[in-house]
This record gives sequence, C-alpha cells and structure tokens, in this order.
Amino acid sequence: MPVYDLSGQVVDHVQLSEAVFGVPFNEAVVHQAMVRQLANRRQGTASTKARGEVKGSQRKLYAQKHTGRARRGNIKSPVLRGGGVVFGPKPRSYRQAMPKKMRRLALKCVLSAKAREGNMKVVQDIAFEEAKTRYMAGVLSSLGSDSSVLILTGQSTPEVVRSAANLPDVKVLPSDLVNVLDLITHEILIASVPAIRKIEQTWGE
Repeated sequence: MPVYDLSGQVVDHVQLSEAVFGVPFNEAVVHQAMVRQLANRRQGTASTKARGEVKGSQRKLYAQKHTGRARRGNIKSPVLRGGGVVFGPKPRSYRQAMPKKMRRLALKCVLSAKAREGNMKVVQDIAFEEAKTRYMAGVLSSLGSDSSVLILTGQSTPEVVRSAANLPDVKVLPSDLVNVLDLITHEILIASVPAIRKIEQTWGE
C-alpha cells in the first residue's frame, strides 16, 4: 500500500501481512464480536422495587364488596401509582464470553475488509508539537477523508488525541486498543506505519 505524509503526498510503499490484512470476511464471527463488545460495556445497574420491597402499609385500602370500585389490596399493589414493579430490572451482568481465536479472527476480518475495499490509508507517522484542531483538520483534508475516521497511532499521543477532540466522527486510538466496534463504526481507517507493524506483531500469530 502507498504511504502518505501529512500533506497527502505518496512518499513510500509498505507491504502488509497477509495473515492480518488478507483474511476473508466472516460475517457471523464479526457480528458476534460486535454484539459481545456492546453487551460487555453495559453497566447492568438498573433496579426497581417489587411490591415486597416498597415501603408502605399492608392494610387493605377499603372493603372488598359494596363499594362499587375495583377490588384493591394494599397500597403497594403494582397497579397503583407508587406501588411495586412487576418483573422489573434488577442488577445483573450482561457480559458475554468469546473464544480468543474468534476474537482475533473478527478483528483481522474487519482490518482485511478495510484494506480490501480501499477504506484504509497508511501514513508515515502522526505527531504534532502542540494540540491544535486545525492541524488535524488539515491532515484529514490532505488525505481526502471527509467521513468518519479512526486514526491508529503506534503509541499514546496526547497532542494528536486533543487535536481531534473537537472534530465530529474522528477518534484517535493507540494500536494496542484497536477493536471491532470502532473499526465498524468509522468508515475510514488511517494508520501510521508503526501502528501497522505493531498490529501485525500482535495479531499476526
């Protein structure tokens, strides 16, 4: 693949590993990985009180018969305002397990699809002396990226992260944190050469 500098000029070419960027797309595995990631970030802290947990009197509100009204029990009845909740949510874990080989395959499938469909661009490196939004906007304009963009760097780069913070649909991640959900939800992938090499070293086994 061609390697661009920050002004959008081709300065080199890089060979990508077939083990990471040449994998056929497996829709079922990718879908399972995405659902798992969405489920695992749910807190599961929603909670309601059943009628036995609501504070209130157990006294029957009024006589069973001869009132012309509905047959009421106590004030904690679920059909009354302020009463208990029937089958309401309780704190629980939504975490899903997925075999390591399937997780690795899903990530490689999405990376391969980005490279195959032309939605991936490789740059020499991304680094700014100071955090300025206009620097990042200029880089994206030079690379012709006018949609949602995921930028992968070789290591943590606070200046680059802050430069992209005010740009909509632009996210910066170190290559160690690359994941299926971010790859799918961003149309364009921009990766530095060090990020590519680190990904191949980590996921190419």
